[in-house]
Amino acid sequence: MTTVREATLDLLRELNMTTVFGNPGSTELPFLNYFPDDFRYVLGLQEASALSMAEGYARGTGNAVLVNLHTGPGLGNAMGNMVTAWHNKTPLVITAGQQDRRHIALEPLLTGNLVELARPYVKRSHEPYRAEDVPGEIHRAYHTAMQNPRGPVFVSIPMNDWDAEAEPFTAREISHRSAPDPEALQSVASALAEARRPVIVAGSGIARADAFHDAVALAEKLEAEVWAEPNSPLSGFQQDHPLFRGHLVLAQKPVSELLSPYDVVVVIGAPVFQYYPYVPGPVVQDGTRLFQVTDDPAEAHRAAAGTSIVGDVKLAIRNLTELVSGTTRKAPDTPGPPPEPEASTPMTIDYVMRAISDVCPEDTIFADESASSKPAFHRWIHPSQPGGYITSAAGGLGFCLPASVGLKLASPERPVVCVIGDGSIMYSVQALWSAARYGANVLVVVVNNRGYSILKAFRDSVGIGDTVPGLDVGDVDYVKVAEGLGVSGETVDKPDDLQGALKRGLNAGRPYLLDVIVDPSVPTLLS
Repeated sequence: MTTVREATLDLLRELNMTTVFGNPGSTELPFLNYFPDDFRYVLGLQEASALSMAEGYARGTGNAVLVNLHTGPGLGNAMGNMVTAWHNKTPLVITAGQQDRRHIALEPLLTGNLVELARPYVKRSHEPYRAEDVPGEIHRAYHTAMQNPRGPVFVSIPMNDWDAEAEPFTAREISHRSAPDPEALQSVASALAEARRPVIVAGSGIARADAFHDAVALAEKLEAEVWAEPNSPLSGFQQDHPLFRGHLVLAQKPVSELLSPYDVVVVIGAPVFQYYPYVPGPVVQDGTRLFQVTDDPAEAHRAAAGTSIVGDVKLAIRNLTELVSGTTRKAPDTPGPPPEPEASTPMTIDYVMRAISDVCPEDTIFADESASSKPAFHRWIHPSQPGGYITSAAGGLGFCLPASVGLKLASPERPVVCVIGDGSIMYSVQALWSAARYGANVLVVVVNNRGYSILKAFRDSVGIGDTVPGLDVGDVDYVKVAEGLGVSGETVDKPDDLQGALKRGLNAGRPYLLDVIVDPSVPTLLS
């Protein structure tokens, strides 16, 4: 016999989950007691930061990560970023300490209905019936998180369970891949063979399936143009490739108009489609054939049109590449670059994004929470390698700064740049402290327009007048905030100083923050 703690730690070693992210509380102390030397505990100063650092680490390693939260209040603090992990389909095993079983019926302080609190935004939420069931439940949580569609799983663990006796527990191997229907894929291949002008909409499911290069091979064999799904949380295609055309917009009518030149649309690893403001129109134009390949049955069921095929995305892409013949279609013309932005004071968003693109190495990982600046980001910054881009599919704020810290801890050999709005950074600014403490040398570029410009753009797009309060942030000294958390930085308000500051930040050998003052003009939402 052994203890639940010892059996669980041995299991976590087998599952390669020895880096734990969390913010401890009294109900978690029994788990953390005698924390082993071969484990690493990454402390976040608030649970939302801890959870998204874990998500970044999971993205960098490709494996589920253990997050340890503090009962109901801590789980509540993390819920916003749990929503992001759910929509991003990131494998996390999230635990929280429940009160002691021996007096839980009396509802002592820190008792919580944790299972129901977590349930809407996890794949499984459970509290083991017996203490000795904890290792088995962690094992089940791991494999549930890793099964497509991947996502977070929650386990509530009463604090006195850890010292209970348990049998040793050995991990089992479980294959998670499920092949798509070959006959359905043949129908897609036949449609592509007959197509006059096919197009691929590349989604984050390609990146999650480790099929980045496979998608490029399929597009090249078809000579098919490629668009990225709207608000794609991961980069599923090489964005400096001649066949890449950009990102679809988050509204129904403009998406159908962008896709109107194509007679066959194949959406791979993405919804059909994600929208934001209500702009009614057809999903695709009459006469356009629409297919979807996804690893998520729910994504297939809610698609508004087309034929959906559920299965492993990488297997589907490889099978389609084998099924389609080489095309005689002429390679489509490659659009020219956008006009060069001019230097000005204050700087334009395009000028800042162009400078970032010029300075950052090709293997840079970008964590993007620039909100209203995303169109300019995508005009100039084109991640060309797998794992080169991450953002929130949920649309919330407070994710990318801690995610960038987790990404850097998982991928220390690659530069990591967090491009973030001045409103966004304050949601999880505590992550700067963790970056400094654990040597996560992230460059944080604050695109400072002194307000929530994305809300102003949405307001303007739906015809709401300039009467909404709370959309201006005002003057916050982000460099001083960073310095208080152990991170150096500087303010940049002149275009001639920008590239030099970016180079200093990239080469600082420590986390570094640039507060970049930009033109506060409100952009068009669907640009």
